[in-house]
Amino acid sequence: MANRGSISTGYDIDNSVKLEADNNEWFYNASPTAGNRRTFTFSFWIKRSALGTINASGTQYVAGQGQHGRMFFSGDYFQFRFDDGHDVRDMTTKHRDTAAWLHVVVAVDTNQVSSSNRVKIYFNGVQTTTIDFDGGSYPDIEDQGAWFNTNYLTVGTGPFGGSYSVGDGDYDMRGYLADFAAVDGTQYAPTDFGEFDEDSGIWKPKDLSDITWGDEGFYLKFDDSSSLGADSSGNSNNLTENNIAAADQSTDTPTNNFAIGNVLTSVGGFLVPSEGATRGTLSTSGPGNNTGGASLFSTIPVSNGKWYFEAQNTNGGDVYLYLGVGDVGGIENWGIDGEAFGQAGGPSVAWRGGGAQDGKVYINNVATGSADTWETEVVGVALDLDNNKVYFHKSGTYINSGDPAGGTDNGGQYDLPTAVDDQWCIGVAAYNLATWELNFGGYTAMSISSAASDANDYGTFEYAPPSGYYALCTKNLAEFGG
Repeated sequence: MANRGSISTGYDIDNSVKLEADNNEWFYNASPTAGNRRTFTFSFWIKRSALGTINASGTQYVAGQGQHGRMFFSGDYFQFRFDDGHDVRDMTTKHRDTAAWLHVVVAVDTNQVSSSNRVKIYFNGVQTTTIDFDGGSYPDIEDQGAWFNTNYLTVGTGPFGGSYSVGDGDYDMRGYLADFAAVDGTQYAPTDFGEFDEDSGIWKPKDLSDITWGDEGFYLKFDDSSSLGADSSGNSNNLTENNIAAADQSTDTPTNNFAIGNVLTSVGGFLVPSEGATRGTLSTSGPGNNTGGASLFSTIPVSNGKWYFEAQNTNGGDVYLYLGVGDVGGIENWGIDGEAFGQAGGPSVAWRGGGAQDGKVYINNVATGSADTWETEVVGVALDLDNNKVYFHKSGTYINSGDPAGGTDNGGQYDLPTAVDDQWCIGVAAYNLATWELNFGGYTAMSISSAASDANDYGTFEYAPPSGYYALCTKNLAEFGG
């Protein structure tokens, strides 16, 4: 059921917003006006970038209102609280696919005679019918719930601070949100927000211009970087940003899904992901310790085509850094067992940098070519799977006079080793202290000054991708293969 944005659609979602628990990033309305507390619908697209327990509460809130209005992931299960004592959840499905966008619809109408029709939950257009009540039940007939009242409303966290009148960092989420819709007064079906593609069967978004929002409904498209909480429903029910800046706007969306760091395999010495899984931090203690090599690589593997990627380490000093590609068939060697790209035991190619390191390219842990040292510069990868070559650049200049656009064999291109299953991932690795910023083009916490894109106008990079190379996103994959 996963939506990966890899199909053509007549409707495009241009933007999402990245929310990071470490930064206490959320939206709020401190004094909403009451609406219809019996009948309403929530629809949103979410791409999770952290799983399990990431905060003191053990839950990641998508939205909340007052003390008892709650939508959240706990143990990677989704749960909706109508009010105190009426919790509806699906304990059959763990939502752990951080590579894909998930569409969630919660449709409520307590005027319905059948209790199971009073709260309906859908994932990618399919209703979940295996319901566990967490000690509660469906709402009683004509119940008025905690939503669409006058209590403090949040998106991206829960209002649990003090007397439930402020967002609380113990409940923040990590991930991306797109097309967040809150409808006052109507219990809509998921087909009002999305549809199954006729050819692929993939669930995809629809234009929401026919939605009747009700007086207190709101629609967050996140398309205005100067006001990411702006309401596009026409009601002017704008939400206020908390620690959210224009830089938190993303082009990673349900209709063009970009690669991010794979949090399911960020193991070894643990490059702990944050910032929408585009930052990996290796520290001296805790979960991100420096007891071994750690790799963080792309959620999207590729087997053909030409692809571009940038990264930057922001920690100087005597640290071993690796930038490169690895074959998925050897993942247990360069990922799970704590080895890094380019080291022994798995098909991979990596350029080694960091303070006092040799600056050479390593193919399966064998150094080759001339040295070109680097430490905190923006570095990049141009991966040519049509010719099984890889190129590296420092600050926009390809090492050893590499020419990825021309493909000239002049010593600046490096042959990929024999693959196990010919599915290559792009990423970074490190020993010792490191903070890697990854940029696949959809979102990055790197400071970007030039905003260069590929020839299809996808991605935002510091340096322009070489001619014929593209950002690793699903619209490019659909055109050039993967």
